[in-house]
Amino acid sequence: MTNTEEIQLIQTEIGDKAGRGLKWSLVGTLGAKVGSFAMGLVLARLLEPSDYGTFGIATAALAVLMHINDVGLIAAVVQWRGKLEDMAPTAATLAAVFGVVVYGIFYVTAPAYSAFSGEADAVGVVRLLTVVIVIDGLTAVRSAALMREFRQDKMIIANTVGLGFQIVVSIWLAIAGAHAYAFAWGQVAGAVVGGLLTTIFAKVPLRFGYNREIAKKLLKYGFPLAVSLGIEAIVMNVQLAIVGRISGQEQLGFYVLAFNMSMWAQTILGTAIRYVSVAGFSRLSETDDRALAQGVHKYIPMLVSVVAPIIALMSVLATPLVTLLYGGKWSPAGPALMLLVGLTFVRMVTGLAMDALMGAGATRSTLWIYLGWSIALVPALWIATESLGINGAAIAQTGIGLLVGVPLTAIALQRAKVALRPMGPPLVRPLLSTVLAAAVAAVVAHFTGPYPVVQLLAGGTVGLLVYVPLVVPRDQLRRLPSTLLRRGGSAPIPEEA
Repeated sequence: MTNTEEIQLIQTEIGDKAGRGLKWSLVGTLGAKVGSFAMGLVLARLLEPSDYGTFGIATAALAVLMHINDVGLIAAVVQWRGKLEDMAPTAATLAAVFGVVVYGIFYVTAPAYSAFSGEADAVGVVRLLTVVIVIDGLTAVRSAALMREFRQDKMIIANTVGLGFQIVVSIWLAIAGAHAYAFAWGQVAGAVVGGLLTTIFAKVPLRFGYNREIAKKLLKYGFPLAVSLGIEAIVMNVQLAIVGRISGQEQLGFYVLAFNMSMWAQTILGTAIRYVSVAGFSRLSETDDRALAQGVHKYIPMLVSVVAPIIALMSVLATPLVTLLYGGKWSPAGPALMLLVGLTFVRMVTGLAMDALMGAGATRSTLWIYLGWSIALVPALWIATESLGINGAAIAQTGIGLLVGVPLTAIALQRAKVALRPMGPPLVRPLLSTVLAAAVAAVVAHFTGPYPVVQLLAGGTVGLLVYVPLVVPRDQLRRLPSTLLRRGGSAPIPEEA
């Protein structure tokens, strides 16, 4: 067997495992999104925009802390070259200690953070919600063990049950008049239940210990990653503090809703992919540099083909989508949503590329990407928000992502011996088809107004009817009806996805 054949065999084996894991991840994240979406619809009618603003400030803090509190140990465990049982006690100790320490520091500094964000009354909500980082630190190694072995089915069960508790607690407290605390208590309850189930399913002995050499290896990989992910979280969430300070509580509430809606595609597809991509790229990088590069060349165009039309149609149909789902009082979020979905597209593409860098152990590259991204973003975000309000903030986020985030990621891939030229031709057709589909959908929606439901159905349907025949090969379209019948009416998910 030649070296090329061996690489292809390894790619096939890893692809099969990752494909099965991705199927479970897609099912789980889709179900979680449906549940979160339903909860959001109910809470939007029980709470006020100001409550969303307060919770947005707390969520921003949690997002940053969640990325740094385990010092990159989840990814380090997934990528670890060796036996899990040798490293698990040390990793568990490090993750738990850092989780408690980070929470303690932020507990003390929460008043200053809330005051800077223009939400001085948010201190209690911030302190309560960030308890989640302690729970995450205690369960980090167990979550990583499930991801490492592509046991996404167990993760889905744990997350789904946790989400159920979150929904019940949040809605019950919202009805009782708890305002923003309804969000926080619900999320903490869900984290506790999900964490307990994850610990049970992982079957990793609950042991703590410390080995200096193992700790050194884990932190050498994980620390640059934790810093880079922390900067990423700042890049994505500093907007909330700036918008709240400049535009006020109510405008922040509109912006939070728009931002959360813009993340739907990433929440469903991006989260599902990340559950398997780091492990998959790690296994590929263990074999040969060519295997990793071939994986990137294959999966980024595939991701673009799926995500680009979703993002484009959501952009041109943003205002009727907001109005239909949340009511007329939330319509100011529409223009911001139209712009922010572009950032989601950027994050998903660069995120998959950086998963490949993490799989190859190039965590310092991700650090430099996010550092450069944040340096460019913060001043642009402040200036744009002062000039154009929440729409200016959306323009700054998407613009800096395209003009700074994408080029920095491309440079990092080149330095990791992943050539960019082979990805060019496969991207042309889906990108051009996306532009055409979005333009047609916008025209159809304009002439089928003023009812939002009609605009969404007509514009979305016509847009997809334009896109799909241009991108999906004709033989696959011809086989689709028979494939659907064989699978009992459920659409096929390619193994290599």
